[in-house]
Amino acid sequence: MTATKPDLPVTGGDSKRAYVREIFTSIAPRYDTLNHLLSLNADKRWRRHAVDALGWEAAPDGTYLDLCAGTQDLAAELGNRAAFTGRVIAADFVPAMLVRGAGKSAKVRPAAADALRLPFEDGVFDGATVGFGVRNLMDLDAGLREAARVLKPGARFVVLEFSTPRWQPLRALYLFYFRHLLPRIGRLVSKHRSAYDWLPASVLAFPEPPALAERFRNAGFSSVTWATRWGGIVAIHVGVRSAS
Repeated sequence: MTATKPDLPVTGGDSKRAYVREIFTSIAPRYDTLNHLLSLNADKRWRRHAVDALGWEAAPDGTYLDLCAGTQDLAAELGNRAAFTGRVIAADFVPAMLVRGAGKSAKVRPAAADALRLPFEDGVFDGATVGFGVRNLMDLDAGLREAARVLKPGARFVVLEFSTPRWQPLRALYLFYFRHLLPRIGRLVSKHRSAYDWLPASVLAFPEPPALAERFRNAGFSSVTWATRWGGIVAIHVGVRSAS
C-alpha cells in the first residue's frame, strides 16, 4: 500500500508560512547533514560561488545581510573569508535553525526576523544574499521588495536557488531523484513525514530563472543576471539595488 502524500501549500498564504516554520523547526537538528548528503556535498561549492558573486570586496568592512539564513552556512561563507573585516546579519524566522548554526563564524550575528517584515531601516546594508530560501516565502514579490528596501543603492543582491535542468537526459534523471529518492532519504534521516516532499514540490512550483529575473527587476533591481550551475540544478541570480 502506498502512503498518500500530504497536500503541500507551495503557492503562498498563511498556510505556507505556518507549514514552513513547522518543518524547519522540526528538521533543524539534521538540516546540515541532509544538505550535504542530498547534494553530494556540492552545496558548499554552490555557496562559495554565491558569495563570489556578491562583490563584497568593494566594501570588505561593510555590513551584509543573509536572508532566510537557516543554519548560517551562507553567512559564514562570507564571514570566514580571509579579507572580510565587516559583519553579516543572519536573519531567519525560525530561531531553531539559527541556534543550530551558532559559532560558524565570529563575524556573523543572528537575528530572528521575518524576511517580509525586516526590522532594519532603509538602505543600511552593503549587500545581501539568500541561499535556498526565497521559494519558501509566503509572498515572493514582497520579499524581493523588502530586500531592495534595506539595501544601499548600488548594493548587490544574490539569490542561490534550485532550478530544473532543461537538457532532457539530465532533466529526467534529476526529476526521478528529486521526486522519488530524495524524499525517501529525507524522511529516513530527518524523521519528518513531509519535509522532504516539500523540497521538490516547492522547487517545481517556483519560477524558472528568466521569470525570477523579471521579478527582480519589478522589485527595484537593475543589471539583473543569472547563471546556472551543475547543468541547471541550481541558479545564481544577481541584481543591483537601483538608485531610485
